[in-house]
Amino acid sequence: MKKFNETLYDSVSQEFRIDKMYFESKTDHQHLMIFHNAMLGRVMTLDGVVQTTEADEFIYHEMMAHVPILAHGKVKRVLIIGGGDGGMLREVLKHDIEHVTQVEIDKAVVDMAIEYLPNHSAGAYDDPRLNLVISDGMDFVRDTSEKFDVIISDSTDPIGPGEVLFTDSFYQLAKKCLNENGIMATQNGVPFFQKDEIQTTFKRMGSQFKDMSFYVAPIPTYYGGFMTFAWGTDDECARKLGVDILEERFKAADFKTKYYNPAIHHASFALPQYVVDALDEVK
Repeated sequence: MKKFNETLYDSVSQEFRIDKMYFESKTDHQHLMIFHNAMLGRVMTLDGVVQTTEADEFIYHEMMAHVPILAHGKVKRVLIIGGGDGGMLREVLKHDIEHVTQVEIDKAVVDMAIEYLPNHSAGAYDDPRLNLVISDGMDFVRDTSEKFDVIISDSTDPIGPGEVLFTDSFYQLAKKCLNENGIMATQNGVPFFQKDEIQTTFKRMGSQFKDMSFYVAPIPTYYGGFMTFAWGTDDECARKLGVDILEERFKAADFKTKYYNPAIHHASFALPQYVVDALDEVK
């Protein structure tokens, strides 16, 4: 039986049985695989690292989309960096927004996800509110004059094509693309194994925003416990909204979720002590 062994860490790994291979190819930017696993459904990997699975993708995508959008409360324009599998786009478009720009460096990821991971995008790539841009995220934020209420960086880990999306320059350029009191949320790894990553983001992204913190969600596919999402905004009240306000906004948004709810939203900003200690080391 063929198996996939994830190569994210040197000293520990996790293994996935490949029950059926749908697609494997070296794109212009990375090595892409999509295969079926009996427990997790369809699985997408890039350069030897699992990116998403059908079984638990809803946790990641709901938390990264709904937390900043509902915390803001008046979002009309959203920028997604990365997210070629379409799950983030699907969740963002559940909101009553006017426009979303998605910038994905690798068109093959979008094409193959539409074909082999259709439940992720669920038709979102056909939504007329979408402007899909095939480009490097850094180039886009550097060159655009557009402004957004929320920016979501749904990137790979800070290796390969995703490395530039964790730099001082990227955070500075992204900040200029935000409207007043806009919110930025980024994927920030599993801090139990990637402490350096949250510490670096805390210093770099924290220099750009009045309020910079993290929130967490447990995503079974990502080995090592809680995943962190970085949070940055100049609106120092947005992170501290009460559950009652979040419930009112969620009810008005009028869509169903499988993980997110206002109580989870509020509680997700309570960080495990080992994360608090890691951030204290670099304050």
